[in-house]
Amino acid sequence: MRNFVAILFLALLACAPTQQPAKSMTEPGTLFIAGTVLSGPEQTPQKNWGVYVRDGVIREVGPAVDLQRAHPAVNVRAMLNATILPGLTDAHGHLYGLGLSLDVVKLVDTKSYDEVIARVKERAANTPAGEWIIGRGWDQNDWAVKEFPTKEALDAAVPDHPVFVRRIDGHAALANSAALKAAGVTSATKDPEGGRVIRDANGAPTGVFVDAAMHLVEDVIPAPSAATRKARVLAAALNIAANGLTEMHDAGIDAETIAAVRQLIDEKHFPIRVYAMLGDNDALLKEWLSKGTLVDYGGHLTIRSIKLYADGALGSRGAALLEPYSDDPGNSGLMLARPEHMTDVATRARSKGFQVNTHAIGDRGVRNVIDSYSAAGVTASDRFRVEHLQVISPSDIPRLVSHGIIASMQPTHATSDMPWAERRLGPERIKGAYAWRTVLNAGGRLALGSDFPVEDVNPFFGIYSAVTRQDHEGNPPGGWYPDQRLTLAEAIRGFTKDAAYAAFEENSRGTIEPGKLGDLTIVEGDLPTMPSKDLWKAKVLATVVGGEVVYQQR
Repeated sequence: MRNFVAILFLALLACAPTQQPAKSMTEPGTLFIAGTVLSGPEQTPQKNWGVYVRDGVIREVGPAVDLQRAHPAVNVRAMLNATILPGLTDAHGHLYGLGLSLDVVKLVDTKSYDEVIARVKERAANTPAGEWIIGRGWDQNDWAVKEFPTKEALDAAVPDHPVFVRRIDGHAALANSAALKAAGVTSATKDPEGGRVIRDANGAPTGVFVDAAMHLVEDVIPAPSAATRKARVLAAALNIAANGLTEMHDAGIDAETIAAVRQLIDEKHFPIRVYAMLGDNDALLKEWLSKGTLVDYGGHLTIRSIKLYADGALGSRGAALLEPYSDDPGNSGLMLARPEHMTDVATRARSKGFQVNTHAIGDRGVRNVIDSYSAAGVTASDRFRVEHLQVISPSDIPRLVSHGIIASMQPTHATSDMPWAERRLGPERIKGAYAWRTVLNAGGRLALGSDFPVEDVNPFFGIYSAVTRQDHEGNPPGGWYPDQRLTLAEAIRGFTKDAAYAAFEENSRGTIEPGKLGDLTIVEGDLPTMPSKDLWKAKVLATVVGGEVVYQQR
């Protein structure tokens, strides 16, 4: 009987229109059909179901045969060997940062400083002398020599261009002597608050700048034109859609990027939805706290949150720790914002209906954020967030949960950092690191993302990391601290339902139900039964935003 039903279903699909029929015979909307649909508030896998979307909204969900019978003239997109997911959301990424990374020297996966220099030199050969060379993606932890590089070798290879190349996490950068000269940086230059200029034994800058110190050089780099910024934003958005994401939370947008996004929306060229966090800039915050939130501009842009930075990053030893780094005993990291500043912004934001989402990686950074939110009177209804939460003291987890603070975490950070994280933190402190299961079991809520371009934008890399805690070769066997793994259902929820909650969008997004927006991610195969080892290989067939296919595999 079961085989007969399956054969009947396939026969009905064969008779169904897969192309839009003549206009006089069509019914508005699109019926999306797949072998598996994650349906309803619990995202229950349903076999051979369909999702009928009209005017950008899901109208009906149910067995494909029933929906085709009810809507015989509707346009049908049938993909039987596929799974329809609620539109995936990356809860922490950088829109312009991704666009910039697509346009500058790509240094991700370089295995030595020599390889970094070679790529920079290649770009310089095709760039007029005197123009800046910008790059991103190097990570000294991937090299045989795991110390920060110095500028001398870069100077010798590229003497005629100022060079500024960011580390993969964006929290440190290397500059050559031409860049230091352009910025006026010398041995007499003092470390700014929240930043560190790495120096040699004589006090001279080595070329590496950590956190706030990067501005000493970065602020003299010529700003891109409006046209260049717009092109980079569009390239990033198209890349995001091609990876199966229907929305991203932009963790620190500036005025120029807001303008570019709004222009693209007005021109009907913007494919995804963006939930934007305003960067911590005095003028920007004054403007927006005065005029109030912007919700669902053109159906694609919401601005109702603020991004703060409590500390730096673990890889560059700028994350603020309660005790010194295990591999750098004289260093406990950097606080990028004073607790009183975070409390002040949180208080003002609450009074104007804005959410605050604060970058905090080290356990001291996390504690200062919780203290600041508490001092501002934050409650669960405010839905304030801690971004990253890579290390937390066990005593702070109940406080995180009691204030309803959302843990916005990035699973691929764990699998990228696992080769060296325990050296940074030691055998005891590592137990409170990348602790997704601990936070979830304590009653916390996880909104999951990637932090692109720090990590790859592909959400299935994050889902795989969350479920296995292994690299793509399956190492280490059994997973790294496997007690912190998530189930596949929990990982998908973090990229859908709980990401929507973290943006106050749970009534319109995050699940496949009538009345929700028609945002869908369609992947090849039966995702719920896919072997865990293959999750990172999941192939996106189509990305649907408001019922419109904004990406389709060719």
